Amino acid sequence: MPQTVLIVDDEPQIRRALQLNLRARGYQVELAADGAEALRVAGRSHPDAVLLDLGLPDMDGLDVIAGLRGWTNVPIVVLSARGDEAGKVGALDAGADDYVTKPFGIEELLARLRAAIRRHTPAAEEAVVSTDDFTVDLAGRQVTGRDGEPIHLTRIEWGLLEALVRQPNRLVTQRQLLQQVWGPEYETETNYLRVHLTHLRHKLEPDPKQPRYLRTEPGVGYRFHPSPDA
Repeated sequence: MPQTVLIVDDEPQIRRALQLNLRARGYQVELAADGAEALRVAGRSHPDAVLLDLGLPDMDGLDVIAGLRGWTNVPIVVLSARGDEAGKVGALDAGADDYVTKPFGIEELLARLRAAIRRHTPAAEEAVVSTDDFTVDLAGRQVTGRDGEPIHLTRIEWGLLEALVRQPNRLVTQRQLLQQVWGPEYETETNYLRVHLTHLRHKLEPDPKQPRYLRTEPGVGYRFHPSPDA
């Protein structure tokens, strides 16, 4: 599954240039021209990384970082014409992962973006979770069946599976899943979970009506059991 990068910048020419360069390298791209739009798009699309300009028309970029950090640890690389040390420290202290000063070279920016994403990716030896019926490659963002054939998941289905697989045998509450996959404004929409978990079980479980791996804790949340006997 291609990685998605959210570009947040009020300058159309910069958004366009970054979009072209990222798409040419296999990324999916989401765009936002101001802070409010950035928070809405992030909640909807659950990007793998954010490129964020601090000088936005409706709010300071630091407020966008704070809004994102309220519910996600997505890598954030700041782009800003503010080259002073205090500006950089402020962004990093607010929760940014890296800081690139405008004007910047595209190759340096892409290298910093890759590094930020790598730091948020589990080590290879910890990134593959196998069950009797399917295997989840967290680093490669792929699921394969017992026969080795890929199992196609939607972005929402992958988000739910990833959130559960990263915490095996632990209860993940409905609210945590809704916040992580859809965003904080959806934390009461439990019907979303039921629908998408049903779809996910039909793709992964030997008997979706009696799930062995993706189990429900009624009224509370869900657990992922790598071993069906656990």
